[in-house]
Amino acid sequence: QLQLVESGGGLVQPGGSLRLSCAASGFTLDLYAIGWFRQAPGKEREGVSCISSGVGSTNYADSVKGRFIISRDNAKNTVYLQMNSLKPEDPAVYSCAAVAFRCSPRRTSYAYWGQGTQVTVSS
Repeated sequence: QLQLVESGGGLVQPGGSLRLSCAASGFTLDLYAIGWFRQAPGKEREGVSCISSGVGSTNYADSVKGRFIISRDNAKNTVYLQMNSLKPEDPAVYSCAAVAFRCSPRRTSYAYWGQGTQVTVSS
């Protein structure tokens, strides 16, 4: 009943852009901070970005700062990750996750997780 569903992944050329969506069902995203994570084959899952509840302050991993933008549309119960200037190191399964009110540096703090969407950067 309480789910997050990611969409928007796909194949893109280096330097291209994609926008990922994280849509909630069964609960109101406005009450939660939403984090984006990614995991590439053979690598550990890493935090990419997070936006807090309400108006939404944001933070970014150094590796994506200046290229990725996180935003939320509370009326649509959806959080977005705009990915620009994609690089060969960006391909991964991207997942969104929810934690109450404020972003957390601890992955275990996030109570709800989506199943992920694949991003592929191909030359």
